[in-house]
Amino acid sequence: MSAVQRRGSLTQIELAGVTGLSPATVSNIVKELTAGGVLHTSPSTRSGRRALQVTLARNLGLVAGVHFGTRSLRVALADASMQVLGDQSMPLAPDHRADAGLRRAALLVMEMIESLDASPDELLAVGICLPAPVDRRTGRITALGMLRGWDGASVPEIIAEELDVPVGIDNDANLGALAETRFGAAVGRDSVAYLRVSHRVGGGLILGGQLVHGRAGGAGEIGHVTIDESGPICRCGNRGCLETYVGAPALLEMLTASHGHLTLRDVIVRAKDGDPGCRRVLSDTGQHLGVAAANLCNLVDPEIVVVGGQLSGAGEILLGPMRTVVEQRTMASTAGRVEVVAAELGAAAEVRGALAIALDTAGVGSAPLVGG
Repeated sequence: MSAVQRRGSLTQIELAGVTGLSPATVSNIVKELTAGGVLHTSPSTRSGRRALQVTLARNLGLVAGVHFGTRSLRVALADASMQVLGDQSMPLAPDHRADAGLRRAALLVMEMIESLDASPDELLAVGICLPAPVDRRTGRITALGMLRGWDGASVPEIIAEELDVPVGIDNDANLGALAETRFGAAVGRDSVAYLRVSHRVGGGLILGGQLVHGRAGGAGEIGHVTIDESGPICRCGNRGCLETYVGAPALLEMLTASHGHLTLRDVIVRAKDGDPGCRRVLSDTGQHLGVAAANLCNLVDPEIVVVGGQLSGAGEILLGPMRTVVEQRTMASTAGRVEVVAAELGAAAEVRGALAIALDTAGVGSAPLVGG
């Protein structure tokens, strides 16, 4: 199943090579899973010989989830039961234009549909995840200068030129919150705060079982809460935003003199291996996040705070100090302490959220937000 999901489509002989199982064993497993409606097979030819092509079964049609990062693009395809059938990523040029990025995404969606031996008519809807506040009614980014090359772009209009299907759009932290509430660490909770901490910092709120968007999609933007009114200039134009203290550029700059050039992944790996400088930077980051999260908890009183994004991979090095500060700075309650946990879906959270809004937009078999 993992091999088919990763590759999208393989012959039985290719499956035997990938899994190390004998062709006879693969044939028997494929027959069982096909009879159970899990796999789909179709006749094919490879090198002039007849073969049986194996894909995951599709129920009722397909949906696509597209996650735009600042320098990368990730696309996933799923059926209406939310079974992921394919997942691919590609790099994007820094400061790419919206139309170029969206057309590349549409092309990748169509290539993945073809790799599944499916028809474009099976695509029901597309969900798009962007790293900036979005007005879901117009599909436009509402915070100018937050995503260069995208200001003023109408995402639904551009996508409609390439893919004639309904489009759902939201920002990455909101869709991370949605995915973790439906499928991850916050299943069964109807009051959730999600913090996405990576190269940038974002937040998503679910209250009463519903995503909170605010006036123009900017609700939950915890990365732009002011920590120091005389602090460094942020990309949003404000001073002293949380992101300027805990975003990747700030963390890496603190380590340049002692450690040279590092990536965020390097910092996490070294911290887990016991490097005192990297551990200190991540611990301090946890404390800064704890102050911001505590303020958020005192405002909206969530049941749980879920921390996602690349920095969540630091585990308790980050979460321990954060949890301590949240406990110290939130009001005591008969309901007990607010839970602070790592996201369960990891780097897949945002694209899973994009798939979820695509399914909701299509109106086919959509899962309830809470407990789905």
